[in-house]
Amino acid sequence: MVFVVLLFPTGHLPSRRWRPVAWAAGVGLAAWVLGNAFAPRLITNNTPTPNPIGVASPPGNLFVILAVGGGVLVAGAGLAAIASVVFRYLRARAVEREQLKWLVYAGALIVIAQLAGLMAAKIMGPGNASTNLQNALSNGAVALIPIAIGIAIFRYRLYDIDVVINKTLVYGALAAFITAVYVAIVVGLGSLIAQHGARAGFWLSIAATAVVAVAFQPVRARVQHLANRLVYGRRATPYEILAQFAERTAGTYATEELLPRMARTLAEGTGARRADVWLRADGAFRDDATWPPGEPPFPETHAGPGGRLAVPGADRVLPVRYQGEVLGALAVSKRPGESLTPAEGRLLADLAAQAGLVLRNVGLWEQLTARLEEIRASRQRLVAAQDEERRRIERNIHDGAQQQLVALTIKLNLTEGLIGTDPEGERELLAELRQEAASAVEDLRDLARGIYPPLLAGEGLPAALRAQAAKSPVPTSVDADDIARYPQDVEAAVYFCILEALQNVAKYAEASSARVRLAVSGDELRFEVADDGAGFDPGAKAYGTGLQGMADRLSAHDGVLDVRSAPGAGTVVTGRLRIRVLEAVR
Repeated sequence: MVFVVLLFPTGHLPSRRWRPVAWAAGVGLAAWVLGNAFAPRLITNNTPTPNPIGVASPPGNLFVILAVGGGVLVAGAGLAAIASVVFRYLRARAVEREQLKWLVYAGALIVIAQLAGLMAAKIMGPGNASTNLQNALSNGAVALIPIAIGIAIFRYRLYDIDVVINKTLVYGALAAFITAVYVAIVVGLGSLIAQHGARAGFWLSIAATAVVAVAFQPVRARVQHLANRLVYGRRATPYEILAQFAERTAGTYATEELLPRMARTLAEGTGARRADVWLRADGAFRDDATWPPGEPPFPETHAGPGGRLAVPGADRVLPVRYQGEVLGALAVSKRPGESLTPAEGRLLADLAAQAGLVLRNVGLWEQLTARLEEIRASRQRLVAAQDEERRRIERNIHDGAQQQLVALTIKLNLTEGLIGTDPEGERELLAELRQEAASAVEDLRDLARGIYPPLLAGEGLPAALRAQAAKSPVPTSVDADDIARYPQDVEAAVYFCILEALQNVAKYAEASSARVRLAVSGDELRFEVADDGAGFDPGAKAYGTGLQGMADRLSAHDGVLDVRSAPGAGTVVTGRLRIRVLEAVR
């Protein structure tokens, strides 16, 4: 009884501090048994009786001391075990407290039964009747202990009892079936045949064996189904849940259906009130699927200390890993008063182990979808930028070179009218025409440079960038040594990105100097535009049209743009894209 009270309901001591109590109970029990076994006399019905295997005094006194000392140790350990129940109850969770209540309830009934027996003995007086009643009350009350433990096991699913009950039901039913078949055929039919004077015992046994052999598997399957229904209710068995999960994940379901199906499998397999599948992205966890569907998802959250995810109200949260990387988590919340059984805990762990590849595929699909959306949006922005650029060129031609050419035509008509009548006026008009024609040519050259600079086409990035740096209002240095020639579209993307960055420096940075660097590493071309200006907080606002245009240009070549800045610390714009060197271009 000491160990029952000390170890119930987990089978373990409440803590290491209770080990001396367990040792005291064990040593005391051993001493009590040894002392009583070899004591010189036994006390039977209040009468000392010589012990046939007792040891005579004086060594026999040692066994008497052992018996008395062992009894005292066991009694002390029993009191300490009762105290351990209080200690365990204060530290226990809801389900364990309910289990302990049954044990305490049975203990209280034992005390009441003992008091009732003493009162009955006082009322009835000495005699066999009062003694028998007292013994019946005491022994019957002690039987309440295993009954209470049984209720705690069955009601609160202790010790993984589901498997034991399931096997017992199946094998008990099969044994009953085999017995019934044998009795019906061998005994029943054998009796009928014997009444007619015939004997067919051997053949009836063979017939019974044949019936059992043919019907055994169908009966076993039916009995197993009924046992599963009784033990697990409407839920499937853990094996069936794992099989369904593998079938569902291997099926041709849309990606957006996988996680809801996983949450449903999780809830059905563990009998949970709620199940959630979390995805990890950019260091944060997002509640991506919930079962039942009507439950609102939890807000996005970050992992706590040790990388653990805390989900409000969840009984168990297991991380989902793939090749050592945490991709998400599975969380289940049971109904009040229930907790995960060991079988359900193992099922949850198995599902988490299988879910790694699923979450990996879902994450890759989401990344691919986001990338495709970004490419689609980038293409739309590029088309819009190209249309805007065409309109800008049209305006520049209309307002600049076209107007100049119209003016030249008018003045040429005037000059034609002065021929032979006003030589001095002719010379003045011709001088004006020469000057305006040169201005129109220069405007057309500037316009051509904006479309694609001749210097870039003829001499490459270093020469074109140094020419533009010389025109910048902010003193700018260019470091572009060992830069070769690259495909025209790549050079144009880098050139116009750097020009846009230098224009931003001139407009917004309030910088005293800027620096342009180009470098090649393997098959990657990297450029950097840095200034010592006022800087800004990149996280406070999204890209403007200029930076977004740069990002789109690079994205069209599988490149990336990075902007690093801080108030008062200047700005560094970095771009990277893959390249192919054109060796033959000069």
